[in-house]
Amino acid sequence: MFRVLLFVLFLYSKFLFCQKEDVIFCPNILEEYFGTKLTDEYRCLENLNSKSTINWFNRKSDIADSILNNIPNQDYYFNKRLEYEKRQTFIISDLKIVEGNQYFYLKRSSGEKLAKLYYRKGFKGKEVFLYDPINFRNSVKNIGTNSKHEYVINLISPSWDGSKVAISLSEKGKEISEVIVLNVKKKKILPEIINNTNPSSIGGIKWLPDNNGFFYVYYPIIDAKSNLFAKNTKSILYRLGNSPSILNDVFSREKNPNLNISEAKYPAILTFSPKDKYYIGILVDSEDFRNTFIIKKNDLLNGLNNWKPLYNKDDRVTYLKVVKNDAYFLCEKNAPNFKLCKTNLDNPNFKAPQVIVKEKENEVLNQYAITKDGLYYTTIINGIQAKLYFQKFNGEEKQLLLPYNSGSINLFSRGIDYSDVWVTCSGWTSEERRFRYNLAKDIFIPEDMTPTIEYPEFKDIISEETSVKSHDGVEVPLTLIYNKNIKRDGTAPTLIYSYGAFSEKILPFFAKAYLLWASQGGVFAIAHVRGGGEKGENWHKEGMKAKKPNSWKDFIACTEYLIDNRFASSKTIGAWGQSAGGITVGRAITERPELYKTVILESANLNTIRLRLNGIGGTSIEEFGDPEKQEDFISVLEMDSYHHLRKGVNYPSALITYGLNDTRIAPWNSIKFATKMQAYSSSKNPILLKLNKDSGHGIEDPIYKIHKRNSQLFAFAFWQLGNSDYQINK
Repeated sequence: MFRVLLFVLFLYSKFLFCQKEDVIFCPNILEEYFGTKLTDEYRCLENLNSKSTINWFNRKSDIADSILNNIPNQDYYFNKRLEYEKRQTFIISDLKIVEGNQYFYLKRSSGEKLAKLYYRKGFKGKEVFLYDPINFRNSVKNIGTNSKHEYVINLISPSWDGSKVAISLSEKGKEISEVIVLNVKKKKILPEIINNTNPSSIGGIKWLPDNNGFFYVYYPIIDAKSNLFAKNTKSILYRLGNSPSILNDVFSREKNPNLNISEAKYPAILTFSPKDKYYIGILVDSEDFRNTFIIKKNDLLNGLNNWKPLYNKDDRVTYLKVVKNDAYFLCEKNAPNFKLCKTNLDNPNFKAPQVIVKEKENEVLNQYAITKDGLYYTTIINGIQAKLYFQKFNGEEKQLLLPYNSGSINLFSRGIDYSDVWVTCSGWTSEERRFRYNLAKDIFIPEDMTPTIEYPEFKDIISEETSVKSHDGVEVPLTLIYNKNIKRDGTAPTLIYSYGAFSEKILPFFAKAYLLWASQGGVFAIAHVRGGGEKGENWHKEGMKAKKPNSWKDFIACTEYLIDNRFASSKTIGAWGQSAGGITVGRAITERPELYKTVILESANLNTIRLRLNGIGGTSIEEFGDPEKQEDFISVLEMDSYHHLRKGVNYPSALITYGLNDTRIAPWNSIKFATKMQAYSSSKNPILLKLNKDSGHGIEDPIYKIHKRNSQLFAFAFWQLGNSDYQINK
């Protein structure tokens, strides 16, 4: 043991020295953008096919692994999650309810790595096993129980009548998937396999009314390293039994040149009922408000190609649902907190629709569900408090008293022909519960799909909601999760997390990860910065493009609040950002590095000047701006963390991770940033670059891999923030 300890100490000391001495030589690339000259010292690392680049990031990742694997208690979080799963026995997800009250869902039992597909008739029906992804044989070569492949079911889509289920599968964190179809009665997989699609993120699987085919979005190029990846996608009408190689393109840039569809948009088809009179075509991008088209269902199914405009981005329409022949939708036009509207599709008027629910001054309309009795809708306040309302079709409305105070609510109904509506409630310290609401009796009846269990170890963990005055006087919501008995002396290991983009809301949920951090004496903080959607669309707009600096300045203000109020000090606080949240966190630590002891960046967007080369760069320019346009260039450069690293600055320690199969944020964002940060930092703080070879953006990974990754992440954070249980002896 002594020899092992000596080796670890030697390795760590050698790493601190080598991160300065171990350099890669890249030719400087000098470019001029609209009169501004920029030098990119590590452009060569964008070539992920280069042997020198591969050797570089493999070597850096090996060093990171050797350090991380020797942090004491680095498996603590992972083992606790396994313990909780054993206590809970099983977890159910992705529930779909179709005609005849048929339930389809994914279930993963304790000890299982992957979820399987199950079925039951009604909530109390007998459970029937349908499919195990380990039996998947892909379109390239046969694999099975003895294979090293590990396919995950990332989406299920039962047909309208429940006779068939489309199952989407992917592996190694890739979002590009393969789709198979199961005959439910025979429990037989049909022989055809659909490939080159990504239904879990784009378009889904939308069944035809006869249950013998569906629409999906086809990707002509699926090589993420190609400049044509995710470009010129198409909506395909596929009929069961036909060869998937014969593509029946019904909605695309190529098929519909008159619709002016750009190569970066994803043309997808929306369906709502087998009785739909119309199909809706929508151009998916990073915005919630999209250009949308309409065609009569029978015209499309009979081979006609007469799509017509329905509404455009300027109409500020989102969250569309079609009920019989009426289109319901949320509208942001002149209503930044949204209003719920309706128009008839035979004679649509999205510019002056009927308003069903008016905008509320201090509540953001979030979700709605329609039943035969009326409509239910939810609102949120500051992203942390949820309310539920019911409105009869005559306009009579009342607020419904929830079973317990909830930070977030999700709604599901069976549609206009049924009274059934289900409500799921959750909070930062309250596990999600599922209820069926009985309108006649005004009661919520528990119908949990997953067992609810007690967590006595979290009994002293509380959540606190406050607001922080930012640089310009705007109040920013801040969530704090911690043990009510901690000492407010600035010594608590504190992680502050944020996202702040695409109008995404960080709503309260029962995050065992945050609670486990707090149970070990830490403080977990969530900064609801501008760019997110917690306070409505204006909150989002105030963190876009030229106003993007508000995101990281809000984050910095929240960090200062934690320090000023003695939750933490600059020696015990770390920043954590993922994906587009990498802009918020990356610019915070480059603008105010002295505030942070450590930073964790996962699959982060760090080099926005090269935004167009990211997997979804063509659509995210609407959120951040286009670096190739003069009017956007300065603001895109301002949010570029890579170009804001400066020589000789005492930067915090860092754990920078990325997935090699990431098709959203190119892996070189992390590689370049970590390499430059190591070279420029004047401190001896460890800056680790960790590669996850069998992962992508992180959202398609098996849950056990996510637990393992988070276990290392939290161990690193506790090590750097001073928790005595995680210190590598020096």
